[in-house]
Amino acid sequence: MTATKQKDGFDDFVEACDECGTDTPHQVEISILTENEASDNAEFSREPYRVATCRWCGETTAVRMNNA
Repeated sequence: MTATKQKDGFDDFVEACDECGTDTPHQVEISILTENEASDNAEFSREPYRVATCRWCGETTAVRMNNA
């Protein structure tokens, strides 16, 4: 995982963007996502994800926070 540096805004970080091929500002947030919406127990398959969106190209990546 790449280290990040906080930029001007609260949710703005500079980190590597695979699409741009360089370090760019990213908006970073934590979102609760449902992993299996087709399941009968979808309400129990929600997990926290770190979602980063490049402010230059718009590429979004989501990484599961707890890989237990």
